[in-house]
Amino acid sequence: MRLFIVNLLLTFFLLVTPALSQVITGKVIHIADGDTITILDSSRNQHKIRLYGIDTPEKGQAFGQAAKKFTSSLTASKTAEVTVYDTDKYGRTVGVVMVNGTNVNQSLIKAGYAWQYRKYCKEAFCNDWLRLEDNARNLRLGLWADKHPETPWDYRKGIRNGTTSSKTERTYTASAGSYHGNVKSHVFHAPSCRGYNCKNCVKSFGSRQAALNSGYRPCGICKP
Repeated sequence: MRLFIVNLLLTFFLLVTPALSQVITGKVIHIADGDTITILDSSRNQHKIRLYGIDTPEKGQAFGQAAKKFTSSLTASKTAEVTVYDTDKYGRTVGVVMVNGTNVNQSLIKAGYAWQYRKYCKEAFCNDWLRLEDNARNLRLGLWADKHPETPWDYRKGIRNGTTSSKTERTYTASAGSYHGNVKSHVFHAPSCRGYNCKNCVKSFGSRQAALNSGYRPCGICKP
């Protein structure tokens, strides 16, 4: 019986200790984008953190800079506690970031600046994050102000293939008559224009006037 108890305690210790050790605390010293930050721990070691279970718009996408700004407002120069879940293929620590009692990952979804990352979000709380995403979409918060926001994973796939993703093309086809805006040049195109599906044409407008009201200018070639 004594041996059984010793083995039981040892098993418990081995299971609990790794979980307790998987928390990194440090000052946030850099924000790369909406879902990637760098922290500096007390030993002066830097840790690049990829926020677990979410995906924010890429820098070249609409709302990419807005997502980065939101993350910065919550984390810049503050002390963060990172609960570690994984290490990704780029060597980044993947975790949930808490700052002053605020769950940064969850806050990004709630404010409409991130998707729940379907492919990788597997914890029980991920279902709650899906509900927060649905709520942000219904309220048209953040990126959901766009009629047809493109998911970052489709955007990245389009870049790798040198084309827009099939999902994006289906979405835009279904909304015939919409205009596409280039988020870098702020030029917008009509559906018939050859620049309509350019790499950076990820902003969609329901009308010509909507594009003009958003500060975009018409393409000089297709003259939408």
